[in-house]
Amino acid sequence: MSSLAVKLPLMYSQENGYMMIKSMLPMIRQNLKMLLLTNPGERIMVPAFGVGMRTYLFENFDETTYAKIRARVKSQAKIFMPYITINSIQFIPEDMDNGKLSLIIKYVVPSLRSQDVFKFNV
Repeated sequence: MSSLAVKLPLMYSQENGYMMIKSMLPMIRQNLKMLLLTNPGERIMVPAFGVGMRTYLFENFDETTYAKIRARVKSQAKIFMPYITINSIQFIPEDMDNGKLSLIIKYVVPSLRSQDVFKFNV
């Protein structure tokens, strides 16, 4: 079976070489993760790419911040991942004393007739 892309982070084994992504849903999940982690201006030749979740690390986690993040994720996905439809983005404070927050993004991939839930920890 052919592969779509290299699985990130890179992992190498002597038997199989680099780990590869072989189906669309894991590829879409990896693309979403990269979209969230990339800071605007960080991707060469595409300066508008990225949500920049690291920039929110020291923000106060309140409804204003949640609204900013939600709007940024939706606008970036609409531009760079038009093949998904985001249904909801939920915020779950996990350990507020240590600044830990989880995002749960529920989305649909209409062309695959599939839905998925992606959990991301900040």
